[in-house]
Amino acid sequence: MNTREPFSKSLLIAALGAALAVGPGAASLAAAAPTQAENAQQGPEQIVANSAKRMLDELDAHRAMYAKDPAKLDALVANVLLPNFDSEYAARLVLGPAWRNATAEQRKRFVDAFYHSLLHNYGAALIDFTADRFEILPYRGDPADRNATVRTFVKRENGEKVPVNFTLHRTATGWKAWDVVIEGISYVKSFRTDFASEIQQRGLDEVISRLEREASGPPKPVEAKGGASRHG
Repeated sequence: MNTREPFSKSLLIAALGAALAVGPGAASLAAAAPTQAENAQQGPEQIVANSAKRMLDELDAHRAMYAKDPAKLDALVANVLLPNFDSEYAARLVLGPAWRNATAEQRKRFVDAFYHSLLHNYGAALIDFTADRFEILPYRGDPADRNATVRTFVKRENGEKVPVNFTLHRTATGWKAWDVVIEGISYVKSFRTDFASEIQQRGLDEVISRLEREASGPPKPVEAKGGASRHG
């Protein structure tokens, strides 16, 4: 991968967490989550706009708690993110041909391990994420379409605006996102390239086991602001 990869992955989690929250990730959230029926009536822009506020309000109210306890942050992101993301569809695209040859158990393990590993390693990017760093652009799609792109900007700490586009499709339970394109780089295509090489060298079972170990290991530390290694 290129040298922008760490920034892309940390920004991916921050943007996903802000834009794709569907329900309360902690008991302290006052606003009730939309029911499945209500969620199904929302358009792609509404899904992004309405749920961004829910996630950002929770972070603003309890930022110190989440900074102190990575496990609670992991749980928050997992609870509010994954229900509104078509993780199985995205994982199928990420695995490519390997998905067709995988057993039902391997598929389930990969979906769970992949997303929990990503959240576990990069969820700390949310700690410093605030509402003023996230901007949703007006939606230009046709409401009758089955696919949609919601365009947003995420602001870096230096003020630079980074384009982050969410790709969604209509499902039986409403709109769900399945890809995020950051500065023109699709996370689905990026991970697909990575995993294709690793699976060829090590096999699918070993790749799944690695992801499971990462998901249960110590989370990545939050890098100090202004440090040379900070990317987002």
